[in-house]
Amino acid sequence: MGPGGADGRGSAEALPPPFARVAPALFLGSARAAGDTELLTRAGVTLCVNVSRQQAGPRAPGVAQLRVPVFDDPAEDLFVHLEPTCAAMEAAVRAGGACLVYCKNGRSRSAAVCTAYLMRHRGLNLERAFQTVKNARPVAEPNPGFWSQLQKYEQTLQAQGRLPRELADPSSGRPRPQ
Repeated sequence: MGPGGADGRGSAEALPPPFARVAPALFLGSARAAGDTELLTRAGVTLCVNVSRQQAGPRAPGVAQLRVPVFDDPAEDLFVHLEPTCAAMEAAVRAGGACLVYCKNGRSRSAAVCTAYLMRHRGLNLERAFQTVKNARPVAEPNPGFWSQLQKYEQTLQAQGRLPRELADPSSGRPRPQ
């Protein structure tokens, strides 16, 4: 999983839907989704997390915006934004709302933030969190830099006791739950 697989960015590929439900009250999508007032209203979205420096904010009345100002560049520091962004998302959910996390195409930046949220507030390890995101939005594929930062975030959460530590499975070289 993670970077290195087919990235699904071929030009002959059909556009994915504007957004997908990743979990109750959590949606992942493109900038196009944030501009669709009716779609946001129907989904009960009260917070749009705009993981970009350039994309427009939501146009729906009553929908707050949180901007995470990063480009889809492996050298960008997304890690510094993960904890405050996940906290804002959880606050919106606990208040009875829903979150749409988006970037230009809903593939890398927004997928990374949704994965981090699932780790932080749903207790999923990185592998399970990303698989949940990928199942909801198959085009999801954080860039290699963001993937490394998600690994670091998982280690941070484990060190804080928010996620169980994992042991290496000697037969596969992959982590396994304790």
